[in-house]
Amino acid sequence: MSAVRTDVVGDRAALVSRGPARLRSLVLDVVEAGLQAADPAPVVRELVSRGPRGGVVVDGVVHRPGRGGRILVLGAGKASVRIAAALEEVLGDAIAEGVVVAQALPAEGLRRIELLTAGHPLPTYASRRAALRLLRLAETAGPDDVVLACFTGGSSALASLPAGGVRFEEKRDLHQLLLASGAPIRDVNTVRKHVSRFKGGRLAAAANGAAIVNLTVSDVVGDPLDAITDPTVPDTTTTRDAIEVLHAYDLWDDVAPSIRRHLSTPQAESPALDDGSIQSRILVNGEDVAAAMVRRCADLGVAAHVLSTGMEGESREVGAALAAIAVETHDHGRPFSAPCMLLGAGGETTVTLRHQDHHLGDGGPNQAAALAAALRVGTGRAIAAAFLDTDGMDGGTGIAGALVDGSTLERAAALDLDLRQALLQHRSSDALCRLGDAIVTGRTGSNVNDLFAIAVDTRQNGGDPA
Repeated sequence: MSAVRTDVVGDRAALVSRGPARLRSLVLDVVEAGLQAADPAPVVRELVSRGPRGGVVVDGVVHRPGRGGRILVLGAGKASVRIAAALEEVLGDAIAEGVVVAQALPAEGLRRIELLTAGHPLPTYASRRAALRLLRLAETAGPDDVVLACFTGGSSALASLPAGGVRFEEKRDLHQLLLASGAPIRDVNTVRKHVSRFKGGRLAAAANGAAIVNLTVSDVVGDPLDAITDPTVPDTTTTRDAIEVLHAYDLWDDVAPSIRRHLSTPQAESPALDDGSIQSRILVNGEDVAAAMVRRCADLGVAAHVLSTGMEGESREVGAALAAIAVETHDHGRPFSAPCMLLGAGGETTVTLRHQDHHLGDGGPNQAAALAAALRVGTGRAIAAAFLDTDGMDGGTGIAGALVDGSTLERAAALDLDLRQALLQHRSSDALCRLGDAIVTGRTGSNVNDLFAIAVDTRQNGGDPA
């Protein structure tokens, strides 16, 4: 295993300078090990190689283009550029052509693969153009070609093409309604791919029988492929499922009439695909990230307990619940013995925005979870907790998440900050930045959803932090 980097968190020195420095440094060591493990590029280099006669070997399976055939690369998403860059590094001029869509241009360029930028978390007109470009390249493929697909989390916004009869603005509004509903990502994707000309396996169908190899990073609990890399795998959901989701979250009457009409037509059903021509490999998931954090804890001599690799629910409730376990451990030595580290990776919490939520500020699910945790930890306990989004952009902000501890409430009071109101008014970013507790990583080039690390020390001197 490569050495763990300690420069992933850009504001690490400032974060360690406030609160219990030893506990904060310990948490950040573990967080950085998790972020490093989320990088898919090393896994691509391990699993992919050039094969005989212009072919490619992926996880031991040889894919050889037919006479006159090509190797194409298609992708979109937060981790797609890292995957594409690693493919270029390994395969070089064996790649004939490719298109990958990202939110921003990375520092490193691509040589053989065209890189487009588009919007996230809501699609933009550039997202529509990007989806059309990907679709047009797929349509040039045929049975002699091999398509390496790298669609990862974020692709639904970055490459978005509405179904016939639905205006782009109406589909964008649909995305916004779903993201504000508090629905888990699996339900959100169920609706989006049945109102699309691109998702639900439609891109694979457009490739005219080409062999398809999916290389992806899981950002969905349980690793369901049709919710992770859905343009290029068979869909397991139906139009009825999409309609039921809209009713379950009271959105049916809020979506555009054109969407309701479309969902009543056969065109809304996803195409049937030949599984035999599709190979899929998840490069990194929450289990991998959690395992890396456990190994780092072992290196540091700290007992580690993985609480979840699939945590879902309302962010502030999850943050408070996890903090409650840490408090119980700290105060009573149960369910775990302190000192220890409580860990999780791979789940995704959500923030539900109600119609009456006015004057909202910036924030994100992990920032909300961190504020809720700080409120539950209270003052004086030797507990430090980090919650962050592995893509580095929690809730579409420039903040990855936050690091809070038993000094956070006291420091907030000194600044006349009401953390409870900041949480209820969805203004977590402002509060955390003023506290200096915001974690900044920049875009990481990966996305394995959320992770958390909570260090619990022993009580000393009647409960003062150790």
